[in-house]
Amino acid sequence: MSTSLLSNDAPVGIFDSGVGGLSILRHIRAQLPHEHLVYVADSGFAPYGDKPEDVVAERSLAIARFLVAKGAKALVVACNTATVSAVRLMRTRFPALAIVGVEPGLKPAAAASRNGKVGVLATERTLAGAKFLKLRDEIAQASGAHFLLQPCQGLADQIEFGELDSSATVGMLKRYIAPLLAQGADTLVLGCTHYPLVQASIEQVIAACGVRDVALIDTGEAVARQLGRLLEAGGLLRAFDPALPARVEGWTSASATALSAAFNSLVGIDPPVEETDFAGFYTAGHI
Repeated sequence: MSTSLLSNDAPVGIFDSGVGGLSILRHIRAQLPHEHLVYVADSGFAPYGDKPEDVVAERSLAIARFLVAKGAKALVVACNTATVSAVRLMRTRFPALAIVGVEPGLKPAAAASRNGKVGVLATERTLAGAKFLKLRDEIAQASGAHFLLQPCQGLADQIEFGELDSSATVGMLKRYIAPLLAQGADTLVLGCTHYPLVQASIEQVIAACGVRDVALIDTGEAVARQLGRLLEAGGLLRAFDPALPARVEGWTSASATALSAAFNSLVGIDPPVEETDFAGFYTAGHI
């Protein structure tokens, strides 16, 4: 597929292991309000963080094929784990498409920190990935920042279940955040797309720890900007059309009712949502 065959009116495909990618979708809708969006929540296969990298890569490619079949002109991998596991493969398989991945915002965090101590909240898979560790080392060397890595086992699951401000979620956040603050971190990287959805609870925990002026780094805005740049460079930005307003649709490998509720509570919209298992989008059972 060449870029000349892609239509400005085609949708942008966005996917995550669950509802966390809605934090990215919110930024995309804010910055690119005229774009059609197709969102995939692979909640039936979540979490990605406890699965082998090749399994996540294979699943990500299947979802990418699904979105391409839906006519997507660009893909946003709204999941840190899937980005680490599959974004390079996706760019090889779909060279005509603009493909944007997400990664923890280490560079803006280093720039924001006043004392050079940056806490990074992320999944174990993300923090153990070679791509992340290489990025950490490069930015630490260039900036002098010291990155304190905190794997947040189970936090994405809590958010996926809709437990945004429950006592269990707040307690989990305190266990993960308090040690970082005790070590002097004045900046926290929200290194999973699920985590911005509990920013209010994170701020509550920081306040309870008696610490002020802690910067929270969410890379969703930067992802949306990069998507806009790539669409503009490819001549693929969709123009405003009052007769055809931008539409959003959702797909999930779990409950359509649950994803609809997440759209409503987290984004404030009520798009059509359907269920699928992506079974027809694997290629001979291997990457």
